[in-house]
Amino acid sequence: MVMTLKQISKALGVSITTVSKVLNNYPDVSDNTRQRILDYVKEIGFTPNTVAASLRTKESKIVGLILPNVNHYFFNNILQGVLNSAEKAGYLVIVLTSNESYDLEKKHVEHLLNQKVDGIFISLSEETYNTQHLGSIIDSNVVLIQYDKISKLINSSKVVIDDREAANLATQHLVDRGKRRIVHLRGPLMPQVAIDRFLGYKSALEVAGIPFDQSLVVTCPHGDDEEGFDQLKSLHENNIFFDGVFAHADLVAVGALRYLKRKKIKIPQEVAVIGFSNWMLSEKITPSLSSIDQPGIIMGEQIFEQFARERLQKVSGNTVQYQTKIIPTNLVVRESS
Repeated sequence: MVMTLKQISKALGVSITTVSKVLNNYPDVSDNTRQRILDYVKEIGFTPNTVAASLRTKESKIVGLILPNVNHYFFNNILQGVLNSAEKAGYLVIVLTSNESYDLEKKHVEHLLNQKVDGIFISLSEETYNTQHLGSIIDSNVVLIQYDKISKLINSSKVVIDDREAANLATQHLVDRGKRRIVHLRGPLMPQVAIDRFLGYKSALEVAGIPFDQSLVVTCPHGDDEEGFDQLKSLHENNIFFDGVFAHADLVAVGALRYLKRKKIKIPQEVAVIGFSNWMLSEKITPSLSSIDQPGIIMGEQIFEQFARERLQKVSGNTVQYQTKIIPTNLVVRESS
């Protein structure tokens, strides 16, 4: 039967937008309404003209996901969450990795725009200092969703955690364990996540009345276990006393644990350690590592949901409403603290 979306919406007493959402597999429709629309279109034998719809809306049904690193448990979970949601909505996902390179990130954005994608989801590389390429996404009328490592200067929808609050929670946990000389193995100087984790650490010390000591803050730009090992070794050999370690990433914390074990320093009695991201390895090593849990799969699903909402606004000719979705985190306490 030949019917328009307007006729279907009138017959069921729902909006045209709701009918369009259901037929295009958008997630934000109640199960009852979704089933009622699907049952009705099946009953009347309605078949949407996908070719015409594509020409009308200029949708490619393709999105691009740029990861800064593929060898990372957190980002792999984000990928899984995006893929799960995209498959349900009938979207193809082009997955690219910047390897923390600004130049490669720019090339990937260019490539995706040439592919006429409907949306680009990006976590900025640690080298990214200029955001002009993000502006080109918006200028191309492509939906831009920033996640995790973002630029606050670019007006777009974002999916993040509260890094400052999470770092505050981690540091406060060490303070509650009686630690007063807490090392912060921080990330690179530029990314916003590293800045916020440092500020959260510093804020927790201030609230606890512990004087800030710059000698206890060491940068670990590569985020690997060798850095954690080497930086803790350097502090120890330079006779800088510490009784706690808060690392910006679990791998860095693993390196710190490795050094402490080698020097037979008791964990957590003499030095307590906490990481960030709650990698799978965190509960499998000895001692098991306390960590801030980042729900990557949920973040991936929220990234696509933000895209679907914004894309529908564009297609419907409505003003796009940017949103920042903050995903809750929690502290997982294990043997290291």
